Amino acid sequence: MPPQKDIVKIAIQMPGAYPQLIDLDQKKPLSAVIKEVCDGWNLASPDNYALQYADGIQTYITESNRLDIKNGSILRLTKAPGRYADELFKGIQNSDSGVRCDSLKQLAGVSTDVTFAQEFISRDGHTLLVHIVENGSETPVIMAHTLKGFMELMDHGIVSWENLSTVFIRKIAAYVNSKAVDASLQQLSLAILESMVQSSSSLFLQVKQEVTLERLIAHLQVTNQQIQTKAMALLIALLQTAGEADRKEMFDFLGKINLRLYIYKNIIHSSAAVGDEMAHYLYVLQSVTLNLLEARMRTPLDSYSQEQRDILHSLRQAAFEMDTESSLSNERRRSLCAKEFKKLGFSNNSNPGLDLNRTPPGLLALDTMAYFSSRYPDAYSRFVLENSSREDKHECPFARSSIQLTQILCEILRIGEPSSETGQDYHPIFFAQDRLLEELFCICIQLLNKTWKEMRATQEDFDKVMQVVREQITRTLSSKPTSLELFKNKVNALNYSEILKLRQTERLHQEETLAPPVLELKERLKPELLELIRQQRLNRLCHGTLFRKISSRRRQDKLWYCRLSPNHKVLHYGDVEEETDTPPIETLQEKIPVADIKALLTGKDCPHMKERSSGRQNREVLDLAFSITYDVEENNLNFIASSRTDFCLWTDGLNVLLGRDMTSECMRSELEILLSMEIKLRLLDLENIPIPDTAPPLPKPPSNYNFCYDFSQAEQ
Repeated sequence: MPPQKDIVKIAIQMPGAYPQLIDLDQKKPLSAVIKEVCDGWNLASPDNYALQYADGIQTYITESNRLDIKNGSILRLTKAPGRYADELFKGIQNSDSGVRCDSLKQLAGVSTDVTFAQEFISRDGHTLLVHIVENGSETPVIMAHTLKGFMELMDHGIVSWENLSTVFIRKIAAYVNSKAVDASLQQLSLAILESMVQSSSSLFLQVKQEVTLERLIAHLQVTNQQIQTKAMALLIALLQTAGEADRKEMFDFLGKINLRLYIYKNIIHSSAAVGDEMAHYLYVLQSVTLNLLEARMRTPLDSYSQEQRDILHSLRQAAFEMDTESSLSNERRRSLCAKEFKKLGFSNNSNPGLDLNRTPPGLLALDTMAYFSSRYPDAYSRFVLENSSREDKHECPFARSSIQLTQILCEILRIGEPSSETGQDYHPIFFAQDRLLEELFCICIQLLNKTWKEMRATQEDFDKVMQVVREQITRTLSSKPTSLELFKNKVNALNYSEILKLRQTERLHQEETLAPPVLELKERLKPELLELIRQQRLNRLCHGTLFRKISSRRRQDKLWYCRLSPNHKVLHYGDVEEETDTPPIETLQEKIPVADIKALLTGKDCPHMKERSSGRQNREVLDLAFSITYDVEENNLNFIASSRTDFCLWTDGLNVLLGRDMTSECMRSELEILLSMEIKLRLLDLENIPIPDTAPPLPKPPSNYNFCYDFSQAEQ
């Protein structure tokens, strides 16, 4: 008999027959298993059959994936993939269009399975599909099934895309370029071209030559979201696969036709919600476009570049009057320039280009400053002059702030980072604005000046101010503003006092939400710890306890002992002459089967306490009394525990035997102690504090005890 771990209990179905419930031996060859199943239904030629999952993705069971079968799985006996491939291969070539259509439809569904795909491709079935496309004589419905089946087969990577003929590529491209083609054909053709582009540079060139960017942009304006998504996917694939020259050419064209505005109007700002797949492609397009700035971000200022030096001096000239500069001597002019560059906030005022050697942000910082000074000259002059008139320690340095702000924006917009394969976090504002980085900078540099004043900051507070500004920008962008104006209004409303309020609220919320995880951990630990307490109670009952009998005259006399049998099925009890630790169970003559116990009574409900109801009850004895009612005649066995601890242990243990919850205060206290200890140990893992499996060894005793302080000597 095979080991239990090698056996999986499954059900196998077949249309028109009762299911078979079998124990699948994972060590037995799959062909032998299929033969046994076929024999059970009196089916000949077991080689023509295979097993596949009946639910979900109906994958064929093979020797390589059979270990994935779980207990309770439902499988189906079906045609073997080779036999099925033969049938569909013949059906696709049938003269009856109905048979061809049905065969191609089945092919599109079953080709997702790699086992079938291998069988069909081994019969050159994919070439047959290529010929159907090249001939182009089938109806749109049949052609759609053909393209779907072809796409599924190729997705397995068994056949190279580069083996496709130019005729085939042109036929697929024609479906994309044509305006009067079935939507499903266009959608599938766009997906096939995307895969071609991603597979090789030679296919990229062919697709780029056959499919015009104008036609792709036109697909973004249609109402069919699937076509929009596939067109965007192909566009992204072309941009990502293109070499530097081709990419620049494509971006130049897309800039001229204002692609972002197309996307903003037809996709983002449309009435329909943006799907997850489209959101990913928008995120990738945003990433690819913004990464065009990476070269500038990683390039430091070239002190030998006259163009870059001129831009630096234009910043100074735009902020300060230049009427008398031409009449000054060279030395005096250099001194004036250094003074004015210092007012602009450059650290190296004699050679401000050194401030721009840091990468990132490199030359991007120079670009953003120049853009602000030329695009918004009044705001630029106001910023510089306002701060140059303050005390030195309270001025907000424009250049230093601009360099740091540009780096913050690069980090927030992830410029220079590769796009994630699953990312969907695009900014709608990116598609509403051509020069997003520069325009965001112009808004945020003024925000920075405003925040600096609100915080009454000094030069020592520079990093603190930048952290607040980063938070203001990040929080505002996370609300997905759809325009610069909306961003500007929101970010300016989020002043320093609002940031402090939000931080305080989030801190309080974090403290409040710290408890639920601990409570959840407690709830998860409770069953395990309760079971531990139950076992301890039963063990205590098995060990037994000595009880005293109280006579009617309330004299304490006679001792008796009660204990539970090791198998937890019988209570043994009997009188003992003297106190003993644990009398042998054989000496306890009386027995009560646990199955006969009907009820557990405590306190005033106990029969031996009701008999004393006429007199004044001893409260202490009342709290220690409990009884069990047993057998049909409802006889009682009465107890008075020697302590509250024994009372709790026995009542808890008896409740466990009766299948009830433990209710004593001792149980609650012990559970709390165990939970607290266990949680503290679990939380140590968060601090990476290792918990040893064994107690640490005791250190050796010291060689002498001369370190002991003698108080008697000090007193003398």
